[in-house]
Amino acid sequence: MHELVILSTRSEDDSRPTESSNMQYSLLQNDTIVHLRRQVTLRATIAGLAIGSMILFSNFQFGLQTGWVSMMSLPSALISYAVFRAFPGLTKEFPFTREENVYAQSVAVAVGTGPLAFGLVGIVPAIEKLLTPEENSGEPIFMHIGQLILWSLSLSLFGVFFAVLLRRQVIVREQLKFPSGSATATMISVLHEREKVKAIVEADIEEEEEEENQDNRENDNQDQEQEQEQEQEQEQSQDPDQNRHVDQEEDAVSPSSYPSYARQVKILKISFAISATCTLIQHFLPILRNLPVFGNWLAKNYLWTFNPSPGYIGQGFIMGLHTTSSMLLGCILGWGILAPYSQYKGWAPGPIDDWKTGGQGWILWISLALMVGDSVVSLLVLTYKQVWHYFHAFQDTESAYTSTEADDVEHEHPEYDLSSRFAGIGILLSSVLCLVGIKIVFPQIHLIQIIVSVFIALLLSVLGVRALGETDLNPVSGIGKISQIFLSLIPNSTILSNLVAGAIAEAGAQQAGDLMQDLKTGHLIGAYPKSQFIAQITGSLFSVFLSGLVYRLYMSVYEIPGSLFRIPTAIIWVDCARLVMGGGLPEKVGTFTAIFGVIGSALAILRDHVSLLPSGVAIGVGLYNVPSFTLARFLGGVIAYFYQRRHPEAHIDIIVCSSGLILGEGIMSIVTMLLTALTEEHNHG
Repeated sequence: MHELVILSTRSEDDSRPTESSNMQYSLLQNDTIVHLRRQVTLRATIAGLAIGSMILFSNFQFGLQTGWVSMMSLPSALISYAVFRAFPGLTKEFPFTREENVYAQSVAVAVGTGPLAFGLVGIVPAIEKLLTPEENSGEPIFMHIGQLILWSLSLSLFGVFFAVLLRRQVIVREQLKFPSGSATATMISVLHEREKVKAIVEADIEEEEEEENQDNRENDNQDQEQEQEQEQEQEQSQDPDQNRHVDQEEDAVSPSSYPSYARQVKILKISFAISATCTLIQHFLPILRNLPVFGNWLAKNYLWTFNPSPGYIGQGFIMGLHTTSSMLLGCILGWGILAPYSQYKGWAPGPIDDWKTGGQGWILWISLALMVGDSVVSLLVLTYKQVWHYFHAFQDTESAYTSTEADDVEHEHPEYDLSSRFAGIGILLSSVLCLVGIKIVFPQIHLIQIIVSVFIALLLSVLGVRALGETDLNPVSGIGKISQIFLSLIPNSTILSNLVAGAIAEAGAQQAGDLMQDLKTGHLIGAYPKSQFIAQITGSLFSVFLSGLVYRLYMSVYEIPGSLFRIPTAIIWVDCARLVMGGGLPEKVGTFTAIFGVIGSALAILRDHVSLLPSGVAIGVGLYNVPSFTLARFLGGVIAYFYQRRHPEAHIDIIVCSSGLILGEGIMSIVTMLLTALTEEHNHG
């Protein structure tokens, strides 16, 4: 019998490092790792850049609306595989391997996450659109395309080198889970092993039949049984169900949680088409973006509408019922109770959607308190756990990771790895680039403030990477807020320098976390770290130019901030900077802010002990986003929950479907943007 080996990921309660290591490297036992030149290829680079560009447009669309962006690592891997499967002429010279698949996916992720990593959905809009004349030295700040590119370039590299420095510790030695990276690795391995699976299963069936025939020949009535068997075989050869038997055997061997390639692509195509069509219809019928499902009075006075956006419903699929329920709780608390109450008491007398005098601006501070309280305490708890862990590890004469590391050394290829010295030099040079670039773009910021910001970013990136490895959540917003608090303690700090500090910290944590997820995928598959580093650098540099162009395109076509793009993340950044720099609070909001800050901190402490407690960050997101987006996400969370209860193996189906919905709306946003630009030009003409 042939032994079929399929990549498995470690369960949460499995604490046996040797067994986990064997599972992680089972794919490499009977396979030769493809040479670096077969991993870093022009065809995979082009595919990754194209896929990443689609993700980038989607992330701009959703990021400017609600502040939400996605790595899209799993759909990037699936789409890149589908491209080379659909065009076999691209693989005539040599096949498209799983290592090359990892490389293409890594390029795509690096391109697609540029809007968040470079602060183009939060920090930069805040600097350009929201600062008062007193806060920006008397003149409005407008970053032309050259400054945008230099700004993005300054933030694009040091997080990548820092991830390389941390790789051996968090992936090789400690083997942190990085659930998204592990899931992507498993899917890639299954996609590329399907032909091998079929061959192995067919060989197994032939071997079983041969053994059965041999046993029959040993019976006393050998001749008679042979004749009967031949008749049966002739009947089976004419039976179309025989072919289905092979398929059933294959399905029995393949992991049930990973559906066939054809099924995944079909789901992706259908969900993409539905989402793109709905988005185009909403462009011509804007009323569909705000359906007054609770009545016209609530819709007009308190913005209680529903947006049947496929993209936001798809986001709910990914977020899950727990997160979307927490958001709904925040939505009800903010838009159903606190905002109307503040307006009734005269604390926020303006229109409900006014960020300065209305209820939306008033509850924003409560949202900020919840998110900062939850994020800061969560990072402190994580830091305490890590210090406690290392303290006890150093008490032992043997490291807790010795056996695991020994197993991994066999599979490490030093000539294709990246040394700590290389990473250290890269961090130094990229930090210098950051200092020089930021100083050129914003000469009014003192150099010491930029240096401190980079140093804080590197320290906080460690916590971000570890949080991502353990929980699959990268707390970049909390990390940015912490850096703002630290920088406010430096003399001569300003609102502008405080925002820049947050941008540097967010960029470092975002890029280090994204690359670490990809490095986890490559580690499980057997791809070289050097190839993934090249992928991240290539994608990041490409994204530097594309992100700046797309950002300026959005700003020139749409009214931002406006009803369609409210840039809530930018407002959060500015208000946090004003708060830590000693700015005043709206009337009576200080007491509520203190109370909800304590609640957010308590939720972070108790979350490990009571799993059903809501997330303070998610409640805060529900507070500052208008109800139309939150209701759509909650609907997606409910649909995914009940569907997965009936189909426990459908986890990947749900992710692929949500990716199609998100990409469909994101890509169609390019078309709607062009239509909007043409309409504006016609009206002005």
